[in-house]
Formats: sequence, C-alpha cells, structure tokens
Amino acid sequence: MDVTAPAHRLSAAVSAASRLLPARTGLRLRAGAAGLTVAGSDPDLAVRFDCPATTHTDGSVVVPAAPLAETLKMLDAELVRLVVEGTRLALRLDNARFALPLLPGSEVTSEPPVLVSEVDGATFASALRIVAGTAAKDDPLPLFTGVRVQAGDHLTLTASDRYRMAVARLPLRTPGSLDVLVPATLLSEAARQAGGVVGLHVGPGRFGLSWHGGLVATAVLDAGFLSEDSIPSGAVDTTVSLEADALAAAVRRVGVYAEDRRVLTLEVGDTQVRLASARQDTGEAEETLKADVGGGRTSPSFQARYLLDALQAFAGERVVLSIQPGMRACILRAAEPGEVELTYYLMPMLPR
Repeated sequence: MDVTAPAHRLSAAVSAASRLLPARTGLRLRAGAAGLTVAGSDPDLAVRFDCPATTHTDGSVVVPAAPLAETLKMLDAELVRLVVEGTRLALRLDNARFALPLLPGSEVTSEPPVLVSEVDGATFASALRIVAGTAAKDDPLPLFTGVRVQAGDHLTLTASDRYRMAVARLPLRTPGSLDVLVPATLLSEAARQAGGVVGLHVGPGRFGLSWHGGLVATAVLDAGFLSEDSIPSGAVDTTVSLEADALAAAVRRVGVYAEDRRVLTLEVGDTQVRLASARQDTGEAEETLKADVGGGRTSPSFQARYLLDALQAFAGERVVLSIQPGMRACILRAAEPGEVELTYYLMPMLPR
C-alpha cells in the first residue's frame, strides 16, 4: 500500500474511529481508487470513515489505533504519505518518518443494516445532545445508559437516569419504522461526527447511522421499558411560565448558599417565583423573578444541578413548568416549540 492523504483529514477520521472503538483496537486502512478508508470493528460495533487521498498502490493493512491517532494529531504538515515497508507502515513527511507495526487482522465488516429513514444531521445532533445528557453514565441497569430511538411519522429520542427524563420529537425526511435502545455515549459521539443527511439503519439486534463519508453500526439493547408513558402526567395543578435563562441565572446565584445537598425550593406566588437558600458558614440568599402563574401554588424542590441541566435545554426560550403535587414529576416544555418538540421531566426532591 502506498497512498498520500491530507494530514488533518486523515487525523480526523482516525481520531473519530479511535474514540468510538474499544482501547487497543486495530484500525484497517484500505487504499483504492476512491481514496482511503479507515475502519474498525469488534463483535458489537463497526465503524468506517472515508478520507480523500491519492492512491499510488492499492492495499490494506491493520495498525494500532492509539499511536496512529496520536502521531497524526501532532503532525505539522499538509500531506502525509503512508507506505508499507516490510512489517511496518511508514508515515513519511519531507523531514520525518514514523513507522507503526502491522497487525494481523480479519477483514472488517462495515456494511450497515437496512436503511429505514433519514434525518437532518444538525437537528438530530442538537436534540440528541440534550436527551443523551439525561442518560446515566454508569448504571448496573443498561437501559438507563441508553437512548431509545423510535421512528414512525417522526423521530422520537428518549433517555432517563430515573431522576429525570428527556423526550425529543423531530421531523424525519422520510417516514420509517424502528424502535431500539442505543448506548448514549456511543450514539452521541457518532452524531457529533455525522453531517448533512443522516441515514437510520436497523437490522436484527443492530442499529446504524450513516452519512456521506461515515458509518457507525452497533448492537442494541431491549428498548421496551424506557417509555414516557411510564411517568404520570395528568395531575398538573400549577403552571409557571418565565424566561429559562433568567431562572437558570438565579439558580446559580442562590445555589451558592444552598446546604450540602444543593436542594432549592421554587416558591410559587401569584405573579412571581422565589428562590431562597441559607448555610450557616456562607450566609443566605434569596431572589424573586416575575412569572406568569396559573392554577394552584404548588412549590417543588429540586436538585440544583438537575434543574440547571433542564433549563439549559431551553436556553434563549421562555419555558413552561407544569407542576404536579407531591413527588410527581415536573414537566418542562418551551412556551413556543420549534422544529424539535422537547419535553423534560424532572423529579422533585424532598426539602429538608
């Protein structure tokens, strides 16, 4: 194999593949008439990224992912030449040479499952960033570390860590049918790499994303238990409408004085909401914000960081909090929903 590629484009492809694949995985580099392909797989995951290149000699090799990614990141050159030299793959520049060992490896299978629909990549990534943020990072129950992806007439993304749940509905370019639970960290990284029109693929036990120049396909989990329908939402007795950014700023300021559990109570009045907190060692704080209030005066308490996360999802918008009595979830929605319809469920905390 002998091929010349733009160093920054090759670095981006190799880094993306390395972040998605398990540590110590080898990457297969394949040079052909269409350019250079970077691919890798394990039993549960397959990735492929295309890179423009000028191929001098066709070929395919497997090399360690981590040192290749690190080397390419540090190159200060426009082009890099990759040449097989015996049992090494040499990365050649005008004034430098780096050589990586060739590894044994079977052919990487990177064909996606069946294409069922397509979605705008930017819209998908934006919605997923919010929804995936509510998935648990480390949980003995895998369903709480995933995002449920459902398609029909529209695309629905759902995730929860049991303390909160986010549900986003967004338009599809073409209707399709799928219902899978995908690891949130993997899905977020794949969506971050995607651009333009993103294809949604599904097959027996597998889900895939594809876009011009890239593919990620992964094994999936059982999605049936993660559902918005499992959260009671018919007992709303108080609604509060105000600017999300203003409430978030007040939570940050007043939260400095909160006790160790960082729980704040949203005291609902006739035309305002009030936040207050106090600590013996730092003092006390309170702040009142104007709001449109309807119904009763139920005043829930929230973990400050979870409330901030929820409000961040509505940054720049006016948000409506639909408050249920007792320990039922508070439901946050935009006062004027846009292309993506986002619903955020936030569980209250017991005040001390």
